[in-house]
Amino acid sequence: MLPLLAARAEALLCPANLAPVAARRVVVVIHDAAALREPGWYSRPYAAFQRRILPAVARRAAHVVTVSEFSRREIVELLGPAPERVSVIPGGVGEAFTPAADAQAARARLGLGRPYVLCVAAATARKNLRALVPAARALAREGVEVLVAGAGRPQLAAEDGLEDLRRLGHVDDALLPGLYAGAEIAVVPSLHEGFGLTALEAMACGTPVLAARAGALPETCGNAAMLVEPEPAAIAAAIAGLLSDAAARERLRAAGLERARRFSWDATARAVDRLLSGGAARPSA
Repeated sequence: MLPLLAARAEALLCPANLAPVAARRVVVVIHDAAALREPGWYSRPYAAFQRRILPAVARRAAHVVTVSEFSRREIVELLGPAPERVSVIPGGVGEAFTPAADAQAARARLGLGRPYVLCVAAATARKNLRALVPAARALAREGVEVLVAGAGRPQLAAEDGLEDLRRLGHVDDALLPGLYAGAEIAVVPSLHEGFGLTALEAMACGTPVLAARAGALPETCGNAAMLVEPEPAAIAAAIAGLLSDAAARERLRAAGLERARRFSWDATARAVDRLLSGGAARPSA
């Protein structure tokens, strides 16, 4: 059915990295090319599949949309589409992510009784959760927990040695804004991100953000986050410094709220609509 519809449609928008390679009027959203950059972060079958299919999708599509200039450069380098056929349209932040989110409800439902530093990420090698372990050990002596919210995925290579982190697993979408809002700090220690949505979600909830100087995170966070190298010692020192500096946390909170206001799903949808209306799905001659 999809090939038939694609053949008749003026445009086929594929929002999640995959698209039919035989269709011509395709606009595909490719968030990153991390599986080609570092295949060891993924299961072997998944990395092999991505290595085979993603370049074909990128080259055959009439146009590629991605979420950051960082990802645009990486897609052109690793997947091979012409640069003029790749546009950047950032993602957005949902309206539920606000400082008014119910932190107490999240605490009650998740059994959180102590102050906490939060990381929202799957326990995978790319997310670099192991870099949080020294901080977790040090903070435990001060009654502060390091929480990780996120379930694993079978196509991603898991990290081990995370016993010192309190792992919540999947957190219901209804609780996630309150979980962000109740955190002392949100940390994004990833070795690679095509965008960095969790950093913006934390900012929108009024939570100071500490992020790795890696991938698209500096681009997405701008000057609204503290950026450090994605190394355990640097991250531990930065967390300790922020927890002891209320003024720095307040500066980051204010800057983060301002930064997050620039990203909305409405603006994303309008930008995609303009791109499609402008003929991006027309195959080049």
